[in-house]
Amino acid sequence: MAKAPILTPQAEDFPRWYQDLINKAELADNGPVRGTMVIRPYGYGLWERMQQEMDARIKDAGAQNAYFPLFIPQSYLTKEAEHVEGFAPELAVVTHGGGKELEEPVVVRPTSETIINEYFSKWVQSYRDLPLLINQWANVVRWEMRPRVFLRTSEFLWQEGHTAHATYEDARDYAARIHRDVYADFMVNVLGIDVVLGRKTAKERFAGAINTLTLEGMMGDGKALQLGTSHELGQNFAKAFNTQYLSKGGQQELVWQTSWGVSTRMVGGLIMSHGDDNGLRVPPRLAHVQVVVMAIKGDEAVTKVRELGDRLKAAGIRVQVDDRVDTPFGRRAVDWELKGVPVRIEIGPRDLENGTAMLARRIPGGKEPVAIDSLVDLLPKVLEEDQAQLLRESRERREARTADVTTIEEAAEAAVAGGWARIRWADLGPEGEAKLGEQAVSVRCLVAEDGSVPDADDAPGTVAIVGRAY
Repeated sequence: MAKAPILTPQAEDFPRWYQDLINKAELADNGPVRGTMVIRPYGYGLWERMQQEMDARIKDAGAQNAYFPLFIPQSYLTKEAEHVEGFAPELAVVTHGGGKELEEPVVVRPTSETIINEYFSKWVQSYRDLPLLINQWANVVRWEMRPRVFLRTSEFLWQEGHTAHATYEDARDYAARIHRDVYADFMVNVLGIDVVLGRKTAKERFAGAINTLTLEGMMGDGKALQLGTSHELGQNFAKAFNTQYLSKGGQQELVWQTSWGVSTRMVGGLIMSHGDDNGLRVPPRLAHVQVVVMAIKGDEAVTKVRELGDRLKAAGIRVQVDDRVDTPFGRRAVDWELKGVPVRIEIGPRDLENGTAMLARRIPGGKEPVAIDSLVDLLPKVLEEDQAQLLRESRERREARTADVTTIEEAAEAAVAGGWARIRWADLGPEGEAKLGEQAVSVRCLVAEDGSVPDADDAPGTVAIVGRAY
């Protein structure tokens, strides 16, 4: 009788495969309140690495980290009408505290534009105070009706950047810089996901923004996942909160603003982009465990894997030593495969006799014996090869499953079939976008014919990327 698979096969039921993997790889559990999640240590280790890589890029872009309160007076949200209308269905509102009804209800932050602008209006006095570039790492709450771990949860972790500038051009260029040099650089070169950079249509824009830049990734089932956004807020919030500065010419001027964010949704994107029927596959540049060194059995093997682990750590490789010889080796190997650790180094008594180890590569698959003394030099090359393979696979999947079409019907058909469609925005337009929405298909972003980000929705040669999304 055939042995039952550990995970539901992707081709059989992709959503079930996703949930199986989260459970079996010990990434997260559902929280006690509907829509919340408990991130387990291995899953949180992935998020920590994402934080580290992103935080370095954000600081290179000139932003500084700060922190703002979780509770926001409800009156703040009502100051910007489009913003409050966009978030109203998702708000969690506190009406009682300390056993008493509050004089004014407070909102658990869904995003921090309003509270941060309250303080920007105090901190910005002169053109010398600009640009003001702030980022915070925090949690937010958006009451989710259809929760799915990492992808849509009522509480999630993220970073949110907020900036104020003297001119429209400076704000526009900074939003584009975050989009390109922070988010795209990280997603392509660390996550190994071949994202498409574009702008959202007016219908899909962030509530209160004049332009939203997005990064869309194609998941293993052909659906799209919005992995990050960078918004031009114009002067909408500046008007609402009277955020002004004294210009060089001695005039009071309203600031121009941006906001931008990515979240733990990227962990879900990592799973669905690179995972296979054997589990997760973690890009080596992201992995908090790049190599696991495993003792198969025997005291000498345990001593050797500990020594080798120390040598690899000294060489700058992120290593975990698995010397739990009282646990069956096969079970341990399957667990590490599920977790997607890029490389396993397996050493047993016979290997020690030969001065070799078994090198198992998670991303391309396969095993081969290698000399133990060659591993310090060999592993960095192997890890870079495997990083490149994941990005290549991501790009090839997107290209193979994106169809060029000319009609709304063809666009919907391509999306429903499990892929994306490219159609001229002039042939689709807002009316066609609305028709697609009736079939749970959306315009993920607008791009120029050459793949760049268009300056406006109606810019000549603008193309719509259409698909179903998470």
